[in-house]
Amino acid sequence: MALFLEILSWGLLIIGSVMLIIGGIGMVRLPDVFSRMHGAGIIDTMGACTILLGLTFQAGLGIVTMKLVLIVVFIVFTSPTATHALARAALHGGARPQLDEPVDDDPASQGEASSKT
Repeated sequence: MALFLEILSWGLLIIGSVMLIIGGIGMVRLPDVFSRMHGAGIIDTMGACTILLGLTFQAGLGIVTMKLVLIVVFIVFTSPTATHALARAALHGGARPQLDEPVDDDPASQGEASSKT
């Protein structure tokens, strides 16, 4: 049983580390603030929680495990909320998502059907 917990713990630590590295590279390479924010939210929640769960299995039963579980619960609830608040603030500040095709911001043409020939 101890060997299984050790393998599980190291597996979670390695998976979480790989997630954080890939997410960090993605944050550098992604084009706009919303894409970067999505990458940051994913690595913050999934990568950090996976590493903390791996550390929980390393710690065994005790007060350290309880503290790590509480940190995971805190991250799971606060990270998506903070990412959503940042996205709303970016939209309010005037940032627009980068789209593949140009968007017409003219409200007068919203009701008209576009004709592409």
